[in-house]
Amino acid sequence: MTGQPTRRMGGRPLPDEPPPFITLVELTFQKQKIEHWIRFGHKTYEHILDRRRSIVGFAPGSIFAFVRWAASDFGTILSRIDIVRAVRRGEPFQTLPFVRPGGDILLRIDGWPRVQRALAAIDAVDALGLDPADASPDHWRHVHNRLATGLEPNIYTPERHAAWLRRRRIAP
Repeated sequence: MTGQPTRRMGGRPLPDEPPPFITLVELTFQKQKIEHWIRFGHKTYEHILDRRRSIVGFAPGSIFAFVRWAASDFGTILSRIDIVRAVRRGEPFQTLPFVRPGGDILLRIDGWPRVQRALAAIDAVDALGLDPADASPDHWRHVHNRLATGLEPNIYTPERHAAWLRRRRIAP
């Protein structure tokens, strides 16, 4: 993302380089113009490029929410949220702007009213005392499908979360 060649020391990455096989996300903040931020997710890497830009990384298999907003002199021109599962080496993936190499897109919503509803679904999981990054990927797919059709998503419950944790133990 910086365009600089990778430098290595004795075959090992330099301390400021990301670990291999992580998903990198470029974040930007220019007040009232462009805002790219992470709503939830467990970062395993962070590199600050300058006051307005940074790069964060996520381990394979982890889930994160990436929010993008942009405005012009006439108002908002882009509102989007993507909930993405970072892929493992060799897995297929979908590409996303500012995300390398890409990921398994669980939710992709644009338009501020629908983005607000997606953020409300995330807040509902937070209100249960659960980290949204630990919620079932199927829940985020469900939220995507319901919001895409203009319907209200079903709430995520502690029972559904417990079922997800049991299923995850059985099938990797």
